[in-house]
Amino acid sequence: MRPPTYLCLGELKKYNGREVIMQFRRGFDPDSDLWDFVAAELRRQRQERNLSLAAVGDIINRDRSLVARVESGDTKLQEVHAGRLDHAWNLDGLFRRLVKFAKAGHDVEWFKTHLEMEANSSELRIWELGWLPGLFQTEDYARAVLTCSGEEDVEADVETRLARQDSLRRKPRPRIWVLLDQSVVEQPVGSPELMCEQLSRLVESARLPNITVRIVPREVGAHVGRDGSFKIMTEGGASAVFVAAAGGGRLVQDAGEIASYRTRFDLIGDVALPKEASLQVLVQTLEQFRDHVAKI
Repeated sequence: MRPPTYLCLGELKKYNGREVIMQFRRGFDPDSDLWDFVAAELRRQRQERNLSLAAVGDIINRDRSLVARVESGDTKLQEVHAGRLDHAWNLDGLFRRLVKFAKAGHDVEWFKTHLEMEANSSELRIWELGWLPGLFQTEDYARAVLTCSGEEDVEADVETRLARQDSLRRKPRPRIWVLLDQSVVEQPVGSPELMCEQLSRLVESARLPNITVRIVPREVGAHVGRDGSFKIMTEGGASAVFVAAAGGGRLVQDAGEIASYRTRFDLIGDVALPKEASLQVLVQTLEQFRDHVAKI
């Protein structure tokens, strides 16, 4: 059997008695990145016990390829897997604590990763409580949002936000489900003319076959979506969640936590209006802003 060949810099390992190069993610640095330290520690613990990747995969109930991706820094160790390793190797919670601390830390690359996933996702599930999603914002709406948010270089941020919309025009088109709180489409942002332009864009998008926009009416009252906005991105079978927060946000990549957001999205969908009824709400709200413009 021919051993696998890796092109990135790494370290020499044995595979069926022959030397191969163990691949590392570009920029892999256990001395400054806690996730990379977790990966390096997993490799050290495995080698100390003279275990194969497949043997570790058996412990966490996954295949050897996942263990290899974790050790190379390409994939983060999940909490459930950390717990199984701690139990199997009598580590008294070592990996569980490391993963917990790594998740709590600030990853300076998280927003870049978020944008890359958004641009390449085959499926997007978006829940918005405050603003219309950036992927559907007009230039003037985006400028108004970024201005009131206190951004230092508003025009550069507007350009970046509009550039993200290129992903909507790629082939094949991404499948997008959007859930919006009713206040998002009714709350004036900027002038009535601006809102007319913005809602016209949203109505046009909602009529596309690959995009579903549904409204959660105010009459629903309390529901799980009131906790905040989020976006589930799926690319090639892998998913991540961008969770919005004032002044930033965070990127969720743990499988268990991602599953909880999928459940939350479904629960919000349970109280949302159907697609056609939601489209009617959008059109009616647009007409109200147009009437307001006509009276000015």
